Amino acid sequence: MRNFLIKRNEGEANYYIDFQCHIMKRFGSLMDKVNNTAVEEFILLAFSDLYQLQIPLFFVVLFVYIICMFGNFVIIILVIAEPSLHTPMYLFICELAVLEIMYVTCIVPNLLANLIADKKSISFSGCFIQLFCSCTLGTAECYLLAVMTFDRDLAINKPLHYSAIMTQELCVQLTLLPWIVGIIIVSISTVFTANLEFCGPNEINHFICDYYPLQSLACPNTFITQVVTNFGAFFAGVVPFTVTVGLYTHVIIVILKIKSAESKQKAYSTLSSHLTVAGLYYITAIVVYVVPKGTQYNKFLSLIYTVITPLLNPFIYAFRNKDIKKTLIKSRRLKLCQGSFQY
Repeated sequence: MRNFLIKRNEGEANYYIDFQCHIMKRFGSLMDKVNNTAVEEFILLAFSDLYQLQIPLFFVVLFVYIICMFGNFVIIILVIAEPSLHTPMYLFICELAVLEIMYVTCIVPNLLANLIADKKSISFSGCFIQLFCSCTLGTAECYLLAVMTFDRDLAINKPLHYSAIMTQELCVQLTLLPWIVGIIIVSISTVFTANLEFCGPNEINHFICDYYPLQSLACPNTFITQVVTNFGAFFAGVVPFTVTVGLYTHVIIVILKIKSAESKQKAYSTLSSHLTVAGLYYITAIVVYVVPKGTQYNKFLSLIYTVITPLLNPFIYAFRNKDIKKTLIKSRRLKLCQGSFQY
């Protein structure tokens, strides 16, 4: 009986040992499989489906990028060099130019490389760095447009009290506000997205790393992350858009009270230009981020506010401005005078 129990215990021990070994082998093979499929880089498909148009699109985007950089750099140089432009309005315009330069540089060079390169990959860390930088700059631009609208509303509705209200301290605070808000909002959504597990496909149907294409590749349920991203998109796009529209509605009401027809026409001309560009930027961004339907077309909408709008802004906000024009003419005359004096 004793020998029987000993053999039985030995048999059970061997059984448990074999079962444990079997589990460890299965777990090890599962871990190897997960490690082999873990995403270390992403493939940006961009416009791969438009194979014949990629080279023409490369030259178009490159031309737009060069013009955009040139125009915004000219604005920055003029505002810095000309003392008469050292006012809050031109400070905000200069800040917008800096934002545009950083924004397009964060996106366009990678897009250009993607259009002509055989390997269209981006590293895991590089993807999330681009995501954070591009979305932070985009959010900052939305709030800066609202700040610029507030500045114009204050100048038109309270011209006598403008200097007293728009102090240097307030001007600096309004300058920093878009950056602070952008960093806070985007950091939350980026952290939630980066903490997802990416262990399967790694192809992104976009030319930049964006929230929804990335979240669609994640393995676990992304419901909470998508809710957080939607809230972030609401505060990043809808809130400043609503503020901008509300302030300009107030401006329109004031303009309607102006008796001079010429003054009305000039005011409406500037207002319509601003609202056209701001509306183009906001509406496309809201469609992409807040209402993520038809994601197949998101990259085409994104191309508008990442490439086209930054090209238009220097001409809308600066080169149509009388003071900027006078500064340009003045600088040309100085160069001509210097050249004739040398001869």
